[in-house]
Amino acid sequence: MPVYAYKGLTGDGKAANGVIDADSPKGARVKLRRSGIFPTEVAEDRTGRAVAAVADAGPSSRFQLPQVNLTQLFERVTPQDLALMTRQLSTLVGAGLPLVECLNALIEQLENARLKRTLTQVREQVVEGRALADAMREHPSVFSDLFVNMVRAGEASGALDVVLLRLAEYTEKAAELRGKVRTALTYPVLMCVLGGAILLFLVSYVVPKVTRIFEETKQALPTMTVILLAISNFCANYWWLIVGVVVAVVIGVRVSIRTPAGRMRWDGYLLRVPYFGKLIKKIALARFSRTLSTLLTSGIPLLTSLDIVKNVVGNVVLSDAIENARNSIREGQSIAPPLKKSGLFPPLVLHMVAVGEKSGELEQMLARAADTYDNEVEGAVAAMTSILEPVMIVLMGGVVLFIVLAILLPIFELNQLVR
Repeated sequence: MPVYAYKGLTGDGKAANGVIDADSPKGARVKLRRSGIFPTEVAEDRTGRAVAAVADAGPSSRFQLPQVNLTQLFERVTPQDLALMTRQLSTLVGAGLPLVECLNALIEQLENARLKRTLTQVREQVVEGRALADAMREHPSVFSDLFVNMVRAGEASGALDVVLLRLAEYTEKAAELRGKVRTALTYPVLMCVLGGAILLFLVSYVVPKVTRIFEETKQALPTMTVILLAISNFCANYWWLIVGVVVAVVIGVRVSIRTPAGRMRWDGYLLRVPYFGKLIKKIALARFSRTLSTLLTSGIPLLTSLDIVKNVVGNVVLSDAIENARNSIREGQSIAPPLKKSGLFPPLVLHMVAVGEKSGELEQMLARAADTYDNEVEGAVAAMTSILEPVMIVLMGGVVLFIVLAILLPIFELNQLVR
């Protein structure tokens, strides 16, 4: 259903503006009049453009030509935006306000344009009688299956405010972990990219100009200089080939991992990479434990929770292991044995799950496991970056030293010949 941006006047003459969900511009104007707003302008608001701006009937009516809104092309709902909105909705629902009034209050103060449009559509569907979870399911790019199922569980149990609060905390913790990993890896990646670009520039442009004098002397050059000249000539003459190979490899990998078999091979390879594979697995296990704990605490059945969790771990190999465990649980087994059979889950998780099943505190034990892995991931990332930085400096220094020696050695030999 389209969303329309409007401008108008309230009954007491105050200016009003916002967005509304309707089948047509005429339907939008009818809805606005029913709510006590007299529209002066209504424009359909689409992703990437606003078209067919239609004024209300009267002397000031006019038609606006379609316009392209480039800012909407880059609009996205961040986890922080979603967590803040969820926490505010939890507070409003907990205060005893009707759901539609809660949504109205949120829409008025939201700054994220995409989230504002989405929540407006959700509100209109709720007004029409749909459940909040069903309305949110129509927007999978904003509200994930995890979000929708937890909201549905909250509505069914009558504890929507509590579930929304848990959901906000889960989203915040997941975003915090992702932010820590991204922040820690930003500096090494940036150094690697800039260092590689500078070295490529030196080898392909600067070195040929400096070493041209050595070729003109027709003297025997040191081995290091010969190697440097060969590398420099290759980079200068076949830079297009290097770029083409890199682009082809990147495209080939991206196309391959879009197929089920290719994605399975790629994710399996990532788990086997020394050191990085352990870090990737810890991140996935933290996500698995945190998500499953949150879903079970919200009252969602175990099989449904596992079906959701397998889609959020971010690794197909682990997802298949969770699906196999889910099938075994459906046949009557407990959780820990099928997870152990996969060989992908470490003893810590298996022990926590087994103890949680026996004690009836599975949700709490999974939350503790998630906290443990969050701390391990943070420590592993910090240790990795502390190692990567000096290693990168040593490698860059070694390459620069090689270039300097390859240039200076022939100069020293020329000086000796002159003497």
